[in-house]
Amino acid sequence: MSGPAPLRCLFSKSAAPYRCLRRNLHSSKQLHQRPDFPKIPTKAPRGAPRKDVARTVTTADDFKAYSEEDKRKLTTHFKYTPAQLAAIEAGEAAIDPKDLAEQAMMRDDPFAFEYYDDFATIHPVVDKPIRAPEENYDPKLRYKNEDEIAEDFVKFIEEMPEDATRLDYMKFMDNMRLTVGKEEAERKPVSSLAPEIPKGLESLKQPGIGKPGEVEIDPAMKRLMRQTGFSLDDIKRFRVKNLVVHRVVNQTKMGKIQSMYFLTVAGNGRGLLGIGEGKSAEAEDARRQAHYAAIRNVQPIPRYEDRTIYGDVKVKMGAVELELMTRPPGFGIRCQDKIFEMCRCAGISDLAARVTRSRNPMNTIKATFQALLSQKIPDEVARGLGKKLVDVRKVYYGGNL
Repeated sequence: MSGPAPLRCLFSKSAAPYRCLRRNLHSSKQLHQRPDFPKIPTKAPRGAPRKDVARTVTTADDFKAYSEEDKRKLTTHFKYTPAQLAAIEAGEAAIDPKDLAEQAMMRDDPFAFEYYDDFATIHPVVDKPIRAPEENYDPKLRYKNEDEIAEDFVKFIEEMPEDATRLDYMKFMDNMRLTVGKEEAERKPVSSLAPEIPKGLESLKQPGIGKPGEVEIDPAMKRLMRQTGFSLDDIKRFRVKNLVVHRVVNQTKMGKIQSMYFLTVAGNGRGLLGIGEGKSAEAEDARRQAHYAAIRNVQPIPRYEDRTIYGDVKVKMGAVELELMTRPPGFGIRCQDKIFEMCRCAGISDLAARVTRSRNPMNTIKATFQALLSQKIPDEVARGLGKKLVDVRKVYYGGNL
């Protein structure tokens, strides 16, 4: 290695790349980067008062003794006995007001209780219930027979005073024992069951849970009751039948959307009939929609003698041509199944039907409903002709039909 080479290396420029000065031309203002973790405040020293808890300062002067006027009010208005007043005075004397001022604290923060509990009574739900001792259990306990109960009544009648009243009999019935064995086993039996929830605790009532046997009404059902005027019992008495149920597909840009379709008929069997349609992704929702729509669309169906229709009716719905024909008593309903179910819901027992050309179920049901509504009532025909309608049978048979 030659001598000038090391000198050339020492006096040559640095090997670091040359960086020219240039101006930052970014239009936005440089923002300070947020720290990854928020600042955690230091903990308050032990014993320091909390800021979120409001404390009411009390002194010993706030706890004053009962005056003579207060005692007189307790005696006259609240019927306190001398023994109760003596107990109150003894309790006031046993507790120093200074201790109450220093130890008692009345909270008014959002987390304070809404009531003042003196812990003198046992809450049957929150507190541990007081159960009967195990000594009250009697393995030989049995119910009294008829002779033993009769002996108790005879003994009551023999010992009954002359001026006995109904109150004496009620006391006897309340105190009469129905079992033979230990009295404590009947009065206070040993049980592992939890105590019942007392009445009046509205805070423990959960939403959606009512009394035993009480049924909560669905909001959609309430809306249906307001729209139709029917009560819940009337709606439950409707005869409902799902006549057409199939799956439908709607082609969209998101793909094929599948849904369930229901066509339902409802009637009370006494001249009211309605049809309803429902479509939803869930079968139960579609069925409920069709059910409520059928009850909402009920119409009165004219019935001759509450069993058949007034004359023959012809209707065309789409490609379906339908003809309904009246029939004498005892003929029955002779038609296809869809029309048969509609007649049963409407309360028609004698009818014949003929469906020509197309037999599409949906159009058949709609055509039948339109035919039942488009009957020609004899009263309306007579009124249009300016004639008077008279039932010959009622005239000649005196109304005994």
